[in-house]
Amino acid sequence: MCGTGGPGEDRTERDAEPALDRARFSALLEDSVEDLYENAPCGYLSTLLDGRIVKINATLLNWLGRRREDLVGHQHFSDLLTVGGRLYHETHFAPLLRMQGEVNGIALELRAADGARIPVLVTSTVKTGDDGQPLLVRTTVFDARDRRAYETELLRARQEADREHARLRTLTTTLQKTLLPPVLANVPGLDVSAHYHVASVDEVGGDFYDLFPLSSGTWGLFLGDVCGKGAAAAAVTSLARYTLRAAAVYDPDPAAVLGNLNTVLNHEYQGADPRFCTVVFGLLTPDESRGGFQVVLASGGHPPALLMRADGTADFLPTPGGQLIGVLPDPEIVTTEVRLAPGDTLLLHTDGLTEAHTHATTGGTERYGDDAFLDFARSLAPTTASDTIGAVRGLLDTFGAGVDDDTAVLAIHVPRPPVTGPGDGPR
Repeated sequence: MCGTGGPGEDRTERDAEPALDRARFSALLEDSVEDLYENAPCGYLSTLLDGRIVKINATLLNWLGRRREDLVGHQHFSDLLTVGGRLYHETHFAPLLRMQGEVNGIALELRAADGARIPVLVTSTVKTGDDGQPLLVRTTVFDARDRRAYETELLRARQEADREHARLRTLTTTLQKTLLPPVLANVPGLDVSAHYHVASVDEVGGDFYDLFPLSSGTWGLFLGDVCGKGAAAAAVTSLARYTLRAAAVYDPDPAAVLGNLNTVLNHEYQGADPRFCTVVFGLLTPDESRGGFQVVLASGGHPPALLMRADGTADFLPTPGGQLIGVLPDPEIVTTEVRLAPGDTLLLHTDGLTEAHTHATTGGTERYGDDAFLDFARSLAPTTASDTIGAVRGLLDTFGAGVDDDTAVLAIHVPRPPVTGPGDGPR
């Protein structure tokens, strides 16, 4: 009777396969210590206490492109380093190793036979004898070329990002300047001053102001705040400035000027991305009979102007009910009229000032507010335009990072007439 073997024979073959695998695995684990040293994934070398090389593995020799017989017994560890590395080794690495007995993860550069630089991380340990006396130094060298390439690329990307950020800041600053008048008109009989406080140099703000001549001895002025920031807000700001100037030439009545601006914004910015602004427009006319100026102000949802009188009093010029410009087809526009007598100062501002955080450095959320601003104005009165703007700039500086929105301020002041004495003319 023929056969191919019984069940016992099959079981023997199956048992032999795991045994063979175990034998192969054991063979891998039984590599010689010398082979593990020579072909380790990092460099190894041993030196005497003076740095002379007495042993070095094949891995490090391959990195350097050097022969063992040229190094062992002839050169020192510092001879393998670049000039800067040798200097660091002598002044820092070696003294620290003598004091501590161990130095970990020091970044150095080796010089290969072909002159190439090899960035490495070096760890050295002093080996002592049974009597505790130091015998030699064992050093492990890790290849840091991939890490250096990564760091170099990271640095290059950071530098490029910094350059791009600087270009963006320059563009933002330039664009911001184009949205403001380079100089304010020189109005005979008026002292005028303005300031624009930038909350962030990385974004274009939406505040704007201007003072310009109109026909028949009158002047127009405006100050406003477009919602939002960035390029979209800048486009609205530019449109608002030029529309206000053009509308004032066509019909200088302040309410009519704001009505024209509303028509333009309401037509251009309806739909998915509506744009609007708050704005106050004023018409200045010299008061020939009594001196000073007559001022007619129209407000479209803008914070009220501050009037600081020559007698030391100060108060808001209320324009209640004025609505935002650009939102509704026919908004309510409120006007008020006031006479600026000699010694009086009128201050227009955007809400970046009154909405500033007063305790930004301590994480507080309290806003400065209209009441505090009115008290501030009363402490200044009577004052001039330039002194007012200087004081406001100082106030904004005290808020620091608490000013999170751009702020525009415009002050106009009627100087007092010069004091004259009998028979000696002006003095």
